[in-house]
Amino acid sequence: MAVSLVTLLAACASMAPPHQTPPQPVPNSWPADTQPGAGARAADIAWRDYFTDPKLQQVIATALDNNRDLRVAMLRVQEARAAYRIQRSEQYPTIGLGAQGTRAQVPGDLNISGQPVISSDYEFYVGMTSWELDLWGRVRSLKESALQQYFATEAAQRAVRLALIAQVANSYLALRELDERLALARETIATRQESYRIFSRRHDVGSASKLELTDVQTLLTQAQALGAQLEQERATQAHALAQLVGAPVDLAPDNTRFDDASVFAPLQAGLPSELLADRPDIQASEYRLRAANANIGAARADFFPRIALTASFGTASAQLDGLFASGSRAWTFVPSVTLPVFDTGRRQANLELSEVRRDIAVADYDNTVQNAFREVADALSAKQWLGEQVRIQREAVDAQTERARLAKLRYDNGATPYLEVLDAQRALLSAEQELVRARRALLSSQVSLYAALGGGVSAPDAAPNAATPGP
Repeated sequence: MAVSLVTLLAACASMAPPHQTPPQPVPNSWPADTQPGAGARAADIAWRDYFTDPKLQQVIATALDNNRDLRVAMLRVQEARAAYRIQRSEQYPTIGLGAQGTRAQVPGDLNISGQPVISSDYEFYVGMTSWELDLWGRVRSLKESALQQYFATEAAQRAVRLALIAQVANSYLALRELDERLALARETIATRQESYRIFSRRHDVGSASKLELTDVQTLLTQAQALGAQLEQERATQAHALAQLVGAPVDLAPDNTRFDDASVFAPLQAGLPSELLADRPDIQASEYRLRAANANIGAARADFFPRIALTASFGTASAQLDGLFASGSRAWTFVPSVTLPVFDTGRRQANLELSEVRRDIAVADYDNTVQNAFREVADALSAKQWLGEQVRIQREAVDAQTERARLAKLRYDNGATPYLEVLDAQRALLSAEQELVRARRALLSSQVSLYAALGGGVSAPDAAPNAATPGP
């Protein structure tokens, strides 16, 4: 009988609407002003293969082991897995052992003999309580909803992991940018301190005017103010990165120039449709849509009768020593059928609520896909135009360097006042600082592109995909 019931339940069809992935709400190609590039798919490149700088690899690895937001996301996966297993258990009867003994006295005026009576009742049984026969798929739909929520949580955890990698990489690049700008500022301060010393002596012997000395001093204080500002920005950035990593990490200043060419591997953007399979946040959104469909099935099944079984089998006796004697067998079988006749529209409202939540999930899915498309398009555009800005800024630095050299040469030959030299040096420092900022922005655009394309989700060291948890 039990086998027949299980077979019947397995054949029950769900009343949930069939899942259909919404049409792709974005174009089939990237904007015309972007270049998809050449190289491997981002999803197939592990983060260690993409971020090739050893120091950056160390910082990312430490963050993946210690970041608190990622830890919470991983615990959310365990929470969703446990919730699914709880819901899954509702498909099967709960079997339990029970034993009880009762001894009672009834007063004489409550029985026909007129004398007090002492009675005993001892029972031992195996039974199940209120097991629902899921003829309409209500329990199965709730289990499917919990399963899809578990998958969505696992995909969301992979999205958090990818976002963390990108945040750490960008924060580290910002720190290295400040290191380079600080190194330039310190070199400038040292040079201008020497210029101020020379002009102070010239002023003392009358070969330089007070105005020239004041101009040199002004340029020195400007460089010193820039250095102090960069020191404060670097400290703030280091504190933010340390919090992001979540554990002690070596963030000492590095005066070596960051090698832009050896940081990242080349990427190809592929087609927009590939984002549906590569982006974990899109996958999470689709899983939530599947869960919403399953909830509609449960709400529809609620309109049909709910059949439950309660049964027990065991022994009973008025004497403890007769509990397992011949003839003491006892059993109960209590089927029940319930169907609310009047519930003031509760079930209908519950169905409408499930359908509205499904529509919300569809809109959320479309929005997630559109955001993903925009992020990739922005990153592709930034990579292209920031590369052009870096090229132009390098030419600007070369031009300002030559201008500063010529201005100094003209001053030494008495052809121009020192103010022209000061202006050329000021412009050179500004151009050098802008070049470092542009280089870092270009590197950050490549980090953003890697994350926007679902970087590393198919790589061997990526977080494992969710599998249906066992009972």
